[in-house]
Amino acid sequence: MSFRESARIVISGAGGMVGRELAAQARNQGRDVLALTSSEWDITDAPAAERFVEPGDVVINCAAYTAVDAAESDEERAHAVNAVGPANIAQACARAGAEFIHISTDYVFSGPKGTPFEINDETAPAGVYGRTKLAGEFAVLTAMPDAHIVRTAWIYEGADGSDFVAVMKRLAAGDKTVNVVDDQIGSPTYAADLVGALLEVADGGIREPVLHATNAGEASRFEQAQAVFEAVGADPARVRPVSTDQYPRPAPRPEYSVLSSRLSAEAGLTPLRPWRDALAAAIAKHGPAAAAT
Repeated sequence: MSFRESARIVISGAGGMVGRELAAQARNQGRDVLALTSSEWDITDAPAAERFVEPGDVVINCAAYTAVDAAESDEERAHAVNAVGPANIAQACARAGAEFIHISTDYVFSGPKGTPFEINDETAPAGVYGRTKLAGEFAVLTAMPDAHIVRTAWIYEGADGSDFVAVMKRLAAGDKTVNVVDDQIGSPTYAADLVGALLEVADGGIREPVLHATNAGEASRFEQAQAVFEAVGADPARVRPVSTDQYPRPAPRPEYSVLSSRLSAEAGLTPLRPWRDALAAAIAKHGPAAAAT
């Protein structure tokens, strides 16, 4: 085991989907883990990080304000969690001599590009969530230029939560048709696979400050929903395509936000498997949802 592999993993936001999976995988690998929920470590409290971060740690920030629609009317809080909080952690890591990995999002991009976004493409977030996450990227790298930003997208666990795959599983267990938008295209990413990438970054050897980590390929939400129905043995024809205009939401969504992993692979990060393979693994692990009674 190398020095970095034996380093303590400190997780902020450990009560969320990615944080829980990260703590579980790291512990299963025999790593020393300090996992703190957002109630245990409020990252917007600047002095708090000093209590938890020690020299040699690898801190991975899984805390985020991810309520995309709510952020439109709660920009101050979204900015505090998505920008100020990560900056607090980065400053603490820089002072302590710890490593820092911060998770960001495909929502820093928007627009009809039509081909996967590269790490160095121009950012142009369309809504408050994306703007605050981009502000977090800048704040982290300003405070700690050797930190890592890992952008990901469309994360799901596929268990019994509120992520897209979990919701589609529950709907598949019924017998009604389901309308899903077919004009939003992105990179569905299984949380367990993202965590594997985060731990690979934590082990050192990758110098690129900004990385993309999503399952390979692209899909519309409609295609992803159909794939979930197929995977649990439901009729995919029950999923009906609709346009975003038919289901307006407070926050704008990127029409196309697929992330390219090309430069990340060149930097040494192992590419994640195709999204359909990852979805099959998630369904196999967690099973289909029970039918409503």
